[in-house]
Amino acid sequence: MTWRDVVETRTQTHTDLVEDLTRIVAARLLDPLDILFGAGEELRERLGQQAEEWARTLLGEDDGAAAYTAIRLVSALYPGDAAFDPPVAWWGTPFGRAVFRRAGHPAASAVPFSVAAAVLGITRQGVHDLTVRGKLQRDPGGGVTVDSVRARLATRA
Repeated sequence: MTWRDVVETRTQTHTDLVEDLTRIVAARLLDPLDILFGAGEELRERLGQQAEEWARTLLGEDDGAAAYTAIRLVSALYPGDAAFDPPVAWWGTPFGRAVFRRAGHPAASAVPFSVAAAVLGITRQGVHDLTVRGKLQRDPGGGVTVDSVRARLATRA
């Protein structure tokens, strides 16, 4: 398969994920390196190739490889001593959705309706409607379970 075949067979989800990963890694890692060391175009070209591979893995069939890649990327891009708990809007990005689908929420077994809505690309009212209809499982402590949101994502993939 040639590079052109790969580009032509990509889905919009794949394309969006590659663009999101490229933007995030460039902003969080390459831009600071460029400021400090003059990283140059070689790393940016490599990033484009690597983002394609990460996206293929995150969207691919191998659940273990996808979860490992998601966790590795989050750890490298968002280091810190506190539990990873990004803003609600982050979960609505292509990368946020891929992380949730493949690895869940790293710090919670349940999420607020707002996070579930961002991940699913619907409104909080839509999440409420899905819980009433039994399509998402309400958590006794509030919100909905991560597992039920991941299961809902899997049915839409």
